[in-house]
Amino acid sequence: MRFTKLHGCGNDYLYVNCFAEPAPPDPPALARAISDRHFGVGSDGLILVLPSEFADAKMRMFNADGSEGAMCGNGVRAMAKFVHDHGISPRNPLRIETGRGVLSIQLHPGGDEKVTSATVDMDEPILELDRIGVESSRVRLVRPHVYSMQANGDDVECSFVSMGSAHAVRFIAQNGWNKLKLAENGPIFENHAAFPNRINYHEAVVLSRGELNMHTWEKGSGITLACGTGACAVVVAGVLTGTLDRRVLAHLPGGDLQIEWRESNNHVYMTGPAVEVFSGDWRP
Repeated sequence: MRFTKLHGCGNDYLYVNCFAEPAPPDPPALARAISDRHFGVGSDGLILVLPSEFADAKMRMFNADGSEGAMCGNGVRAMAKFVHDHGISPRNPLRIETGRGVLSIQLHPGGDEKVTSATVDMDEPILELDRIGVESSRVRLVRPHVYSMQANGDDVECSFVSMGSAHAVRFIAQNGWNKLKLAENGPIFENHAAFPNRINYHEAVVLSRGELNMHTWEKGSGITLACGTGACAVVVAGVLTGTLDRRVLAHLPGGDLQIEWRESNNHVYMTGPAVEVFSGDWRP
């Protein structure tokens, strides 16, 4: 099986071109094996590039633990590069079918006509707790869009946003920025009883109304260098709680994303890099 590794801000996935070869029979098992950073190729997950009845291509995304995700912002951005650069479709913008629906992606080619970055129309944020996947009986509204919940014996305040995948956003002080704490807090939030289908967890520090730092624990993958849907969710949460403007530069460990939540149509737009690393053959 031929695969290609791409990443967006260090959030790396292994892509299989199912236009050129059959889709793997057991994607969850393949994702677990091939994503292993010691015994496999190493990645945050597996993405299948499939034909679509409604768009230029269809994305199916599997986390490193084999669980299937509905949406991945960095993953779909890199997939758009793959579709363009590997000759699957010449269109710009591209339309990619995801678990969130069909998304429009504006490609930004470099001098060699290869895509270097892209802007994804991420659609509208989802704010209703039941649609996000939050058990309302286990959280308490303390002010608009901010909820208190018990986590590891402490009262913690979070905002909840879905961009096709569910996110818990926690704004913290600059001196609370600690990767070791993320490694401790991430599994607690991911598997908390308030989130029956698990959740992605983010800690963010506001630097100004147009700039922030953030880091991420992704469900099914653990600490990752970037999360596109997560960056969108953090900006939406910051706007709703009055700490951020609608256009924000988000600094993630793997690079920067430009996020804009437009009032004109209520859609969130994410712009960031897409990089192809290498291709190879996987022989189980």
